[in-house]
Amino acid sequence: MPSRDSPAAGLQLHRLPSHGDSNTTNGLESTEMDRIYQDPPLKRDDRDNDELDRRTVRKLDRVLLPFLALLFLFNSLDRSNIGNAETADFTKDIGLEPEDLNTAVAIFFVFFVALQPLGAALGRKYGMARYVPFCMTIWGVCTAMHVWVRAKWQLIALRIIIGSLEAGFYPTTVSYLSLFYTEHEFGRRLALFYGQYAMAGALGGILSYAVFAYFPISSGGSPNEDGLRPWQVLFLLEGGVTICLAITGFFWLPHNAKTAWFLKADERVWAEERIQKDRAKKTLAQSTNPAHAQEDEEDGPGPELDETRNLLGEQSGQGIAKSSKRLPTDDRGLSRQDIVEALLDWKLWYLLFCNILSAIPVTAFGIFLPLVLKSLSDSPAHTNLLTAPPFLIGAVVLYAFTHWSDISRRRIQPILWSLGLLLVGLVGVVLLPSSASILRYLALCVLLSGTFVASPLTIAWFAGNMPETGKRSVVLGINGWGNLAGVFASLIFQPRFGPTYATPFFITLALVAVAFIGYAYFGRMLLEVNNARKAQVGEWSHSEIEDEVKYGRGPIPDARARWVITLARRVVGEAHARRLTDFLHLEGRRGDDKMTFQYGL
Repeated sequence: MPSRDSPAAGLQLHRLPSHGDSNTTNGLESTEMDRIYQDPPLKRDDRDNDELDRRTVRKLDRVLLPFLALLFLFNSLDRSNIGNAETADFTKDIGLEPEDLNTAVAIFFVFFVALQPLGAALGRKYGMARYVPFCMTIWGVCTAMHVWVRAKWQLIALRIIIGSLEAGFYPTTVSYLSLFYTEHEFGRRLALFYGQYAMAGALGGILSYAVFAYFPISSGGSPNEDGLRPWQVLFLLEGGVTICLAITGFFWLPHNAKTAWFLKADERVWAEERIQKDRAKKTLAQSTNPAHAQEDEEDGPGPELDETRNLLGEQSGQGIAKSSKRLPTDDRGLSRQDIVEALLDWKLWYLLFCNILSAIPVTAFGIFLPLVLKSLSDSPAHTNLLTAPPFLIGAVVLYAFTHWSDISRRRIQPILWSLGLLLVGLVGVVLLPSSASILRYLALCVLLSGTFVASPLTIAWFAGNMPETGKRSVVLGINGWGNLAGVFASLIFQPRFGPTYATPFFITLALVAVAFIGYAYFGRMLLEVNNARKAQVGEWSHSEIEDEVKYGRGPIPDARARWVITLARRVVGEAHARRLTDFLHLEGRRGDDKMTFQYGL
C-alpha cells in the first residue's frame, strides 16, 4: 500500500464530509486561498530585527560552527590515522601481518556503518551536547591505547569500540547544527562542516610527516632516543588532542539557544524565535478562526472522524500539542513515534538509494585516486601531489553549489547540476585514450568537481523538510548507511583493473546515471505531492484546516496509522491492536506528514 505522501497516494486523495460547524463554508474563495498559501507578511518588528539576526548568526558562525568543524576534523583523523601509522611500520613493529590491518579496518566499517541509526537515536535522546563529547572522550582514549597493542585481537577490539562510538557522530552533529540555522542558511554551513573530510586527509598527511620527521626510526628499526616509535607518538598526539577537545565540548556546546553562553539574552530569545518562524513558512494554511486557535489543550481535538480516531483516543491530539512546546533548538528528546515515522517514510529509503549511488565516486576516489593517477608519473611524491588539485577544485565547487542552493532556495536542481558535472567527467575519462594523459587528468578534475555536492545537499534537504527534530535525527542516522558506498567502491575498483581502471569507470558511470535519474524523478514526485496537497486543502473549511495545523487531523484519514491498525487487528485482535497503537504513539500527522506542509525542491 503506498504511503499517503507518495505520488500515488497524493493523486488519489478524496474529500471526506466536514465534521465542523454546519454553518461553516466547505470551500474557500480563490482570493482567500491565495492569501493563506503565500508567506505571511513581514511585521514591522520583524524588519527591526535585521541587525539582531545578523548579530546572532555571526556569533553562531564564529563560536559554534568552527568548534563543530574542529570536532569533525579530529573525528576523521582518528578514523584514518591507522593508515598513516602503517607507513611507519605499525603492524611490523607489533608482530602482525599487513592483512591483519585490513581485517581490522573492514571490521571497523562494519560497526561504523551498521550502528549509524542507533548512534543518531542515542545522540538525540541524550542530547548532542553531552553524548558526542562523552563518545569522543572514550574513542580518544582508545586511539591513545593503540600504543600498547601487541596482538591482533587487541587491535580489532579497539577498532570495534572506535567504530561503534563514531557511528552516530556525523548524523548527530549535523542534526544538532541544523537546529540553529534556518533552512536556507544551512547549506553553506554544512559545506564548511563537510569540507573537513577533505581537510582531514591533508592535515593527516602533514601531521604524520611532521611527527615522523621529528621522531625518526633508527637505522636498525629500533625506537628513537625517547623510547617511542613514530606511530606511537602519532597515536598519543591525536588521541590526546581528541580527549582535550571532548572535555572542552562539555562546557562549550549548549543544549539549545536558551543555554548558549556566547549569546546575550535578547539573542537567545531571537535564536529560538527565528527557527520557529522559519519552520512555520512551510505550512500552507494558518488558522483563520481565532476562537479555535486559542482553544486550550485539554479541550482535545474535537469530534472523532473515523475508526482510526476512535482507536487512538482523544488524548492523541493533546500529545501533539504538548510535544510542540519543546524548544525549536533543543537537542534532546526522542519518542517511539519519531522512530516509527522515520522507518515508514518512503522518502528516506528512496533518497538513501540515490545517495549511495551518487556517493560511490566520493569514497572511490578518496581511496583510489592515487592509484588511478599512478600511470601519470613515475614518482610517488609527484603522484600524490597530483591528487591535490582535483580535491581542491571539488571543495571550491562544493561551497559554490551550496551557496547557490541557499540563495536560490533549491536543493534538487544543484544536485542534478553537480551530478551532471560528474557524468561529464566520467564520460571523458571513459572515452579518452590512456595516452591522452593531460586530457584524462582534466576530465578527472571535472569529475571531482561534481563529486562532493549530492550527499551534503541531500542531508540539507532532509534537515529543511522534517520539522520534527526527533524524526529528523533518526532519518539522518539511517541516511548514514550511505557509507555503504565505500564498500561498493572497494568492490568495483579492484587492482586487477589497473592501471586504466576502465571497467570500474564504466560501472561508476552507469550507477551515477541511475542516481541522476532518481533525483530528477524525486523532484517530480515532490511537485505532485505538493500540488495534490494544495488542491485538497483548498476544499477544506477553516475549522478543518485548523484541525490539521494543530493536531494533524483534517478530514483526510491518516493512511499510515489506519494501515498499521488494520494489520494489527487482523494479526493480534482488537485489544492488542489498541495497545500496539498506544505503544507506537500513532497520534496523527506531524511535521511534514501534515497535509498543510509543502516540501521544498
